[in-house]
Amino acid sequence: MTTQTPSFLKLSGPYGLWEKTKNMGEGVIIGVVDTGIAPGHPSFDDSGMPPPPAKWKGHCDFNSTICNNKLIGAKSFLRAGAEAENHMAPVDGVDHGTHTASTAAGAFVGNTSIFGIPMGLASGVAPRAHLAAYRVCNPDGCEPLDVLKGIEEAVKDGCDVISLSVGGFSMPFHNDSIAVGTFAAILKGIFVSTSAGNLGPSTSSLTNEAPWLLTVAASSINRRFVSTVQLGNGLRLDGESLYQPKNWTAKKFPIVYLGKNKNDSAGLCSNLDKEQVSGKIVVCDRGINGRLEKGQVVHNAGGVGMILVNAEADKYQTFPDRHILPASDVTYSDGMEIKKYIQNSKNPVATFIFRGIVLDDKWSPYVADFSSRGPSLQSPLVLKPDIAGPGVNIFAAVPPLLEHGTTRQFGLMSGTSMACPHLSGIAALIKHAHPNWSPAAIKSAIITTAYGKALNGGPITNGSYTPANVFEMGAGHVNPEKALDPGLVYDITPEGYIPFFCGLGYKDDEIETLIQPLPPVKCAEIKAIPQEQLNYPSIGVHLINRTAEIYRTVTNVGEVPASYSALINVPKGVSATVEPDILHFSRVYEKKKFKIVFKWDGIDKDNVFGELKWVSGSHVVRSSIALQLQNSTVA
Repeated sequence: MTTQTPSFLKLSGPYGLWEKTKNMGEGVIIGVVDTGIAPGHPSFDDSGMPPPPAKWKGHCDFNSTICNNKLIGAKSFLRAGAEAENHMAPVDGVDHGTHTASTAAGAFVGNTSIFGIPMGLASGVAPRAHLAAYRVCNPDGCEPLDVLKGIEEAVKDGCDVISLSVGGFSMPFHNDSIAVGTFAAILKGIFVSTSAGNLGPSTSSLTNEAPWLLTVAASSINRRFVSTVQLGNGLRLDGESLYQPKNWTAKKFPIVYLGKNKNDSAGLCSNLDKEQVSGKIVVCDRGINGRLEKGQVVHNAGGVGMILVNAEADKYQTFPDRHILPASDVTYSDGMEIKKYIQNSKNPVATFIFRGIVLDDKWSPYVADFSSRGPSLQSPLVLKPDIAGPGVNIFAAVPPLLEHGTTRQFGLMSGTSMACPHLSGIAALIKHAHPNWSPAAIKSAIITTAYGKALNGGPITNGSYTPANVFEMGAGHVNPEKALDPGLVYDITPEGYIPFFCGLGYKDDEIETLIQPLPPVKCAEIKAIPQEQLNYPSIGVHLINRTAEIYRTVTNVGEVPASYSALINVPKGVSATVEPDILHFSRVYEKKKFKIVFKWDGIDKDNVFGELKWVSGSHVVRSSIALQLQNSTVA
């Protein structure tokens, strides 16, 4: 349920993907396993929606007048006794589930706004898909058994896509309730999109590591809510704020920064002297106390405005908060310019220029600093995250709330939780176009068609404005149009993961926990494969002996006949040969095997990256490569 990401993803408009393909996810059921949903919200209006497919077996725990052909199911699995038995239990009490559900498949809603700022027409990524909500979390968090039950119910009810903006801690897959529950989903052909987590930029901080899951990183879009700081010397510095008063006169006020030591109360605006700040714009450092709390302290002390300065660790990402006074959140470097001006001026003054929504962020998409990073702790040579999608300041539905005489129905949120449902919606579009594709094929289509350039023509960057790597953004940013027609896919059957489990050293009973209801296995009777040999769309390589051979199989899902040529790019000191380097296909779903022989000169260097492309006409099937050239964890 966004107003900008359908345009950013090139879905909307007369030349967008929806119009070109006549595909808005019709007939596809997305199960959202989250905090519940706000029934009756206009985002879940079913105007023009057909009844759910005949395979649908779910039901609605609301009364029969609330669910409809858009919101076709709603259940709660909180282990909260009486609450779990209450027919209103699926109601979203924390905004999260409503936001994610509407992002994936919200209906079109016109004339939306947020705090008086017009936002226009909003919709989800797959606005004609059906929705089912499974409440498994409350304001205090999510219990693993509740999450597992919600996933199991979504599988049983007949969902096609599961959207899971929930995560836990890294643990062996057989002990991970999400991994166990979602393996049962792929056994039924159900695609699962998950959030990578919000513990970035720390290395190996991601969750939802299982290779059958799509693990989604968060990236920015080009929309900003601009509040420009204009200093007395004429310098203008753009920041962000949702507070955009219409009657602001741009009068200049004295500006003051009272911080003397790092993390002192005056610099953090946790405690201010009225005599020092009354009638002034106050500069506040981010950290310790909340951003909105700082504004309240400035307001209570008589300040007329606030400039919120990022800490150095916050880097370049700013937040458009709903402050209670004129304000602007600026980057660390711009904050240093403001402090320098104050220090060097006898009578420093400043004002704000409120510019509203500006679609000019040419660095976008960039990887959000909070987005959790790889490599995976459980299988570091299965490269994670998989893909990046919009997850910064996403505008979507929230439960209606009366505020200041008006009803708030939409809100901004940031997180990989917001990125995940964008990919769930895109998976629904692919499922509509290719109903017989396996979850692994859909995932491969998304990964191998990603792009790596920002709007400014340079590489996608991270929070430091340095090029992002595969452990930050996955394969790159999702490209929905290309994902509908990938040419080739790297497919994996559910049974294809069993040799991988054996290669991880799992015991037979641990594997049985994962693969039920498949028959029990005995690893002693199976040829195990090391993790790097899993038929994954990206390639992780450990050159411990200066050489390695990696094997993959691709399946043709494009036109025939077709010939694909290999182009491989690896860093200096490493050579790579693809055998064969041309693949000829005469049938749809024909499979071809190839191998890559890597050789390393042995000169010690940091871990490095490359890529393999299979090219045929307009089809470019791209696999990221991460090379581990030292006897250490991939990093």
